[in-house]
Amino acid sequence: MASPSPTPTLLSDIGNVLVRFDFRIAARRVAEQCPFPEESLFQRLEMIKGPYEDGAMDDTTFVREAIAALEFRGSEAEFAQIWCEIFTENTAMARSLAPLAGRVPLNLLSNTSGLHKDYLLRTYDVFRLFDGGIYSYSARCSKPGEAIFRHTIQELGLDPSLTLFVDDLPANIATARKLGFQTHLYDLQDHAAFEKVLADWCLKHRV
Repeated sequence: MASPSPTPTLLSDIGNVLVRFDFRIAARRVAEQCPFPEESLFQRLEMIKGPYEDGAMDDTTFVREAIAALEFRGSEAEFAQIWCEIFTENTAMARSLAPLAGRVPLNLLSNTSGLHKDYLLRTYDVFRLFDGGIYSYSARCSKPGEAIFRHTIQELGLDPSLTLFVDDLPANIATARKLGFQTHLYDLQDHAAFEKVLADWCLKHRV
């Protein structure tokens, strides 16, 4: 557990911030090997996807239960690969954050599963910039709940007033603001807005 620190820190979400994601990519590929139409597939996973991302089941159990729910005809390894290959890197964000690496702590806060986290960290260079992170599956709680933010503050030794939290969902931003974080609601279509906020934050904290 980290001790409290006055160090300015950037705390970033993953999905639709550092990487774009589209579950429809997986749905199209899964539908080729199951009896259900692609538009209905993720409704069939609704009861297990949330608990999985909150750590209530491990990767193997999720894959097996998903295969059963979808009547997927491929292997477990094939399903896991399809489940993960839904991302593309946001290169604009990687360029903006690269100059900060080694100057201030860069950390992640994401609602994600172990399968996705491991895939992302080994696949995309942007994650090499980061010092660590908190993930819903291992914290066993998720955004926008306060519990995962409080857990993050404690585990990473954050001072929210010095921490810039970046996320693409208003509900997550609202919780962070309530707890005293500096925040930016990220829009993939308006990266310039983030660059301005980042520049102002760096100036303010002499980063």
